[in-house]
Parts: sequence; structure tokens; C-alpha cells
Amino acid sequence: MKLEVDKAEFLAGVRKGRTMGSPVVLAVWNSDERLEKAPELECPRPGHADLVGHLKYDAPVRDILERASARETVARVAAGALCRLLLKEFRIDVRSHVIALGAAAVPQDFQPTFDQMAAADDNEVRCLHKPSAEQMIAAIDAAQKQGDTLGGICEVVAQGVPIGLGDHTQWDRRLDGRIAQAMLSIQAIKGVEIGPAFANARLAGSQVHDPIQYTAAKVPTATGGFSRPSNRAGGLEGGITNGQPIVVRLAMKPISTLMKPLPSVNLETGEPMQAGVERSDCCALPAAAVVAESMLACVLAQALCGKFGGDSLQEMLLNYRSYREQISRVRRARQ
Repeated sequence: MKLEVDKAEFLAGVRKGRTMGSPVVLAVWNSDERLEKAPELECPRPGHADLVGHLKYDAPVRDILERASARETVARVAAGALCRLLLKEFRIDVRSHVIALGAAAVPQDFQPTFDQMAAADDNEVRCLHKPSAEQMIAAIDAAQKQGDTLGGICEVVAQGVPIGLGDHTQWDRRLDGRIAQAMLSIQAIKGVEIGPAFANARLAGSQVHDPIQYTAAKVPTATGGFSRPSNRAGGLEGGITNGQPIVVRLAMKPISTLMKPLPSVNLETGEPMQAGVERSDCCALPAAAVVAESMLACVLAQALCGKFGGDSLQEMLLNYRSYREQISRVRRARQ
């Protein structure tokens, strides 16, 4: 919420601007003091964890509500900021933008460059297509007046990712699966696609798969000299990065708390009643896109450590340079 400062404080794991190898502890203090005074809820809200959490843990709905809140994503963004520092050392960057909000959407042929995505924060709905952004803002205003909420679709892109992160040998090591799990763990995210996956499903293979090209390079590169003229795979093949940008799209459902609540039941009596009302946004999609950037950064940082890990950043970078030499060595030797 805008009333929060969102300032992260380091409590452990960092000394003089350097991590020490111990867990890094970050605290983002919540200035809203309503929690202890907040009343218990008698009626679960449809779409939330209220009812299922209450039944599963035999706990008050307020306990479930607070723990399931998207408020915890501020910690993910703080951790993601650390991961982005690591990605930067490997010249990897992550950006996002909103492509649909409610019924408003950017044109199908609109695809901004990665450099253009840097301007997403300049727009309050983080949409880079100005006419569509104006429609999105109008849709939010209309939904607020009606006591309703909206969801939408955002796109997250990672640029500069080398070939070879992830693994096809074990199901739980496939990077596309790890990315999907991370994205679906974000509150209200109900769908994920890598590349134009759902559109690809309606096409023939000859229209979907990206041709492979090769250009000899004088120095080792992160792609070994291989490239693709298209990126319908979204940067991943066989659960492994292929050197193209990783492109992930997320579908976010409308926020569940409505100012004009839906029917529910009283947990004590089982009698019908209107669902509870809590403070809520009308649409959190622009913020969710930023959270998704951090989640992708976290997954890529883990993959980098798994592939090139050592006991220091210098060792990781040395391993990375050796790997680039390896994937380029055979073809350079033949030329």
C-alpha cells in the first residue's frame, strides 16, 4: 500500500557492503498497526485462502488472511534485489510490462524492445502502449466506482541469459518448471506461459520452432555463436536456456476482496451472509509484474549458482568464462 515506506533494513549477513556467506536478513517494517486490533472474521471471502486455510489449520480466519496476504511479496522483491546484483555481474537483466488489464489490451503486434521496457515505471499501470494504458486506467476507475476488481496479463523478460542454465535430466531441475512454480506462487497468479505457448499450441510445428543459426566469433560468447531469428520457445528448450531472452507471461485473476462482496456463509452458524470486506486495491497487476521480475531473478540466480557456483563471486565468474570457452572451443578449432 502507498502508506508504506518499503525501506529494507539489513539485520545480518552483510558487512561493509559485502555478503559474508551467512544468511542475509532483511526487514521491511510495516507501519500499519491495525493487525493486533483487527477484528476476527466470521465470514470467509470467496477467492481467498480464508475458508480452506481455516479448515486446514483450525485457525482463525484473521490468521489465515494475514499470512496469505500479498504483503509478504515485499520480502521477495527485497531478496530479488540482491539476486539482481548477482545477475548484473553476468550481464543479465530482468524487466516487465503490462500487456492486458481487464478488457483493455495492447495490440497483438505490439512488442517493445528490451530497452524500451526500462520506461515501464514511468506509467502508473506499467503499460508501454500509451492508448492502451489510458484504456486500462479508465477501466480501473470504472471498476472502483462499481466496487469491483480487475486482473490481467503481464510479461517478464530476462535478457543476456547464457545457454545451459537448467537441466533436462531430472523433472525437478527443468528451468521452465522452476520458473513456472515461482510465478504461480505469487498471490492471484493463476496461469503462466513461456513464450507464446498457448498460441503455439494452435499452430503446426513448422510455424513454431525457432531455426538455428551460427556465426563464428573471435572470442567466446555466452551462446557459443548460436542464435535464432525468432524466439517462440521463450528462451528455453528441454528445460534448458538456449541463449535467447527468457519470456514469461503471467495471468492474474481479479483481486478477491470486493467492496460489494459476494455471498458466503457464517462459519459459526452456516447461515448465508455477505463475505467480509477488507482494505484492498482494485487492481494489483502492475505491482505483481515487479514481484514477477524478482521471482525470475531469484530462480536465475539459483541456476547460475548451480551451474557456475564456487565460494566467491570471482570463482563463479572464472567458471563462467571457462564455460563460454568450452561451448565455443570445438567450432573455433575446426575453422
